[in-house]
Amino acid sequence: MPEPGGATEAAEANRPLRVMTWNLHALGTPWLTTRRCVDAVVGVLRDTAPDVVGVQERPLGPLGRWRLRRVAGRAGLRVVVGGGASRSTALLVRADLPSDQAAAYRLPWELPRTRRGASTARVLPGGEPVRVVVIHLGLDAGERERHLRLVLDRLPRTDPLVVLGDLNELPDQPSWRTLLDEELTDAAAQAGPTFPASAPAQRIDAVLVGPTSPPSAPAQGVDAAPVGYRLRVTAARVLDVPAARVASDHLPVVVDLVVGEER
Repeated sequence: MPEPGGATEAAEANRPLRVMTWNLHALGTPWLTTRRCVDAVVGVLRDTAPDVVGVQERPLGPLGRWRLRRVAGRAGLRVVVGGGASRSTALLVRADLPSDQAAAYRLPWELPRTRRGASTARVLPGGEPVRVVVIHLGLDAGERERHLRLVLDRLPRTDPLVVLGDLNELPDQPSWRTLLDEELTDAAAQAGPTFPASAPAQRIDAVLVGPTSPPSAPAQGVDAAPVGYRLRVTAARVLDVPAARVASDHLPVVVDLVVGEER
């Protein structure tokens, strides 16, 4: 007779990890937010059913954290990081998906620029750890590169990594190249533009993952096990749907991953 919960654990281990990155435009400012906008965000999240959501431009102000928790709760998610040093970023995780090692990084700031930060945690789908980091880079090229380097230098690199972010630059520019030099893969390279939501023309929102190397043949002998995938991208898309265009000035990017070794 199988152990209680065994079937559930097996199903979770075989279930793709769905990650999303989305700049929420602060859910509107507190005095301009409309129920239509918030309901559109919740509707997109419910329909897409992500396991992990990297948020940029989280709601700010005295009620910002409460507003984010409320939206997350309505969509079956919980806020793992959101507030304080995370600045304009937040990390949401499916309510029943285990996570640990949550942290926020405050990044150096100079007037008149926007305060920046990063959010990170490990998630454990099927018991396999995956490090997730959420970034929202600035409008100045030099600051983007400095901030990105600081975040990457602080991250533990013992687990597979998923970077979710609004990079505020195009894929042929330096921040993307820095991430690719870290042996990460542009998971949504063919998914299309994300900004502005009303008429998408630029791809500035990113999902990068790694390592993603495919299985290799055994070195010698039939008993030698091949090295398998740590992360494998199975699907990627930009959600260019009416509700997403109402919800924010950015379209969300969604990527499905298989986590762990494949033998």
